Amino acid sequence: MASHPTLKTTFAVRSEATTHPLTSYLLRLMDLKASNLCLSADVPTARELLYLADKIGPSIVVLKTHYDMVSGWDFHPDTGTGAKLASLARKHGFLIFEDRKFGDIGHTVELQYTGGSARIIDWAHIVNVNMVPGKASVASLAQGARRWLERYPCEVKTSVTVGTPTMDQFEDAEDAKDGEPVTVNGNGSNMMEKPIYAGRNGDGRKGSIVSITTVTQQYESAASPRLTKTIAEGDESLFPGIEEAPLNRGLLILAQMSSEGNFMTREYTQACVEAAREHKDFVMGFISQEALNTQADDDFIHMTPGCQLPPEDEDQQTNGKVGGDGQGQQYNTPYKIIGIAGSDIAIVGRGILKASDPVEEAERYRSAAWKAYTERLLR
Repeated sequence: MASHPTLKTTFAVRSEATTHPLTSYLLRLMDLKASNLCLSADVPTARELLYLADKIGPSIVVLKTHYDMVSGWDFHPDTGTGAKLASLARKHGFLIFEDRKFGDIGHTVELQYTGGSARIIDWAHIVNVNMVPGKASVASLAQGARRWLERYPCEVKTSVTVGTPTMDQFEDAEDAKDGEPVTVNGNGSNMMEKPIYAGRNGDGRKGSIVSITTVTQQYESAASPRLTKTIAEGDESLFPGIEEAPLNRGLLILAQMSSEGNFMTREYTQACVEAAREHKDFVMGFISQEALNTQADDDFIHMTPGCQLPPEDEDQQTNGKVGGDGQGQQYNTPYKIIGIAGSDIAIVGRGILKASDPVEEAERYRSAAWKAYTERLLR
């Protein structure tokens, strides 16, 4: 694992530095819930999927789905399974990750993402791509997300603040020509430029700047129960402490796999990292076995599958593998995935689903993954 500032930086601080709105939201959610756990809800029926999302939702920050393996999936856009999952995500505070692993030419994956009976983009905050066909698949998914957002019925949440300019901002204004806008801290994909104007008085002297107005905008669904309203106390249908998730969609690139004998070479992984840097407005990070941030401005999130805890009476901080499933899957502990390899989120499926008490076991995994993260910060 290469050393990188993000490994020693809290999720809360990272949320303020990242430019991807959904990444920022997820990092704040992780800090708020003290959770870096994703449930891989690979269950056979829609009824069981919704039941688990409701019961285990309080312990997780991401719910990973495979809609095409679920029988009884209701495709209705307003009342179907996807819509019900979105409602549970708002209630318990988690994001939905459809593990579709798009792996075709660009035109095809864009249609698979935005159309068809499932219309994945409508209910899944995050999807992923197997980049074997090349970088064009990433570019096409990003294009599909932009087009969808342009057409989606939404309202714009606007925040306006007024403050006193700093000396640096005065200097920027003095260097500007008469009437030329000067952009101050116009940074972030969901933030509008904030111009101040360098004008002159009648006697030739430059005018004074008395304040700077900052306008921040975020797209939110017109169907959202939250919008800009204050949540009523005791309203259990919305998770308290954080605003509605932004409409912006995010992509994870499948850069490494936990299965034995996979063909993802170092060259392939490096190409994934390059594609992510080329589309930072859409790519949130990677499905990987280790942290891949190497450049100073890399702020990608890493999610790692193949996570399993040993029984409670055994060492929880083992550095080795826990075992496998006999079908190629190799397991590692949260301590190794988060604390040693530097991933951010542990993806757990059968370790929780097959437990005698999945809700209690989810809390055990949440606690172990969070402990591995907090200890990593201190090392």
